[in-house]
Amino acid sequence: MSAPSQAAPARSAGYGRVLAVPEFRAVFAAHVLSMLGVIVSEVALTVLVYDRTRSPLLSALTFAVGFLPYAVGGTLLAPVADRFPARRVLVTCDVVCAGCVAVMAAPGTGTGALLALRCGLAVVSPVFAGTRMATLADVLGTGELFVLGRSLLRIVAQSALLAGYGLGGLLLTAVTPRAALVITVGTFLASAALLRLGTRRRPARTRDRAQPPPGPRPLLADRRVRLLLLLFWLPPAFAVVPEALAAPYADDLGAGSAGLGLLMCALPVGTVAGELFAGARLRPAARERVALPLLCLSLLPYLGYALRPGLTVSLLLLLLSGAGSAYTLGLDQWFVRAVPEESRGRAMTVLSAGLMTVQGVGMTLAGVAAQAVGVRAAVAGAGALGTLCCGALAVAARGGTAGDRKPRQS
Repeated sequence: MSAPSQAAPARSAGYGRVLAVPEFRAVFAAHVLSMLGVIVSEVALTVLVYDRTRSPLLSALTFAVGFLPYAVGGTLLAPVADRFPARRVLVTCDVVCAGCVAVMAAPGTGTGALLALRCGLAVVSPVFAGTRMATLADVLGTGELFVLGRSLLRIVAQSALLAGYGLGGLLLTAVTPRAALVITVGTFLASAALLRLGTRRRPARTRDRAQPPPGPRPLLADRRVRLLLLLFWLPPAFAVVPEALAAPYADDLGAGSAGLGLLMCALPVGTVAGELFAGARLRPAARERVALPLLCLSLLPYLGYALRPGLTVSLLLLLLSGAGSAYTLGLDQWFVRAVPEESRGRAMTVLSAGLMTVQGVGMTLAGVAAQAVGVRAAVAGAGALGTLCCGALAVAARGGTAGDRKPRQS
């Protein structure tokens, strides 16, 4: 599996060549606007619910309901990504999100309706993300440029986590939560306009409309696709544990709010640094070659929590773990080769939905484990168990055919 593709270019194309593609620039700009809209709306909605109810539980639930519907949307709506033209799906998703947020901003909307609309955003999100990922293959091809394009979108997502919550907090010092929601309506509509005007119309991938396209089950029946999905899903389920437990861990360290902010930022900063280095400095064959070793090493730094490190060492451990997530560049290339073109949108949607779902489950289990054994032991345990799982997956991947160049038809 770790053998490089024979068709892979000898040298890295570099991010500059990806940004030189006009259609990708439109997708990239729309992604930035959409991500900021989602994050600012989350902050504003959480504050709005808390101001109205004074309930910390309901305020926290506003964030939690953003994870749970991903599995529903990814399972039930996955065929949409292939049955309809991609541009139409993307624009429709942005318009639906804008409509949901517009209703949230209306003065008469009750708390229950706010939470239901938040669920609506989460149901649409995996379809949007999966269709956008599949569109990258249409715009950039399925080789080196696709991998770098995916990498840039992930970098934007991580950077948006760093900047978006801060931007949302600053915005709420100047305007009310409802006004902030109105602003995010504009970001979703601007994203829709960019996608409508900046990308070409392409036909649906599923040509036969007489019968509905199959759901995700045929994808999961393919051993290579199933193995690659697990390679994408399982490591993040363990990787989110320090983030989920950052507040009690900062309290244990006596680090205060500043320390909490640093702990929340360290993992995304490491991820961005690792992606940039792998994308700009490593050749395509090297990225595929190091994917499985990095996968096995990415969670090892969490074991350092068992030594009761201080804030500085804890931050270094998180930075190292984040940098190890550069293994995803190799997985991206294997995944796009393994999935038939007519199923690409559905596969990407399932991938996106599963990724968010397992992270939500991981955060929940992290809280349960910390309650039972303490924060440090929970993080170290996640590192140990996660490394064992990654090692088992790597052995299965190396002995399997998930990295074969030619996809098997489903």
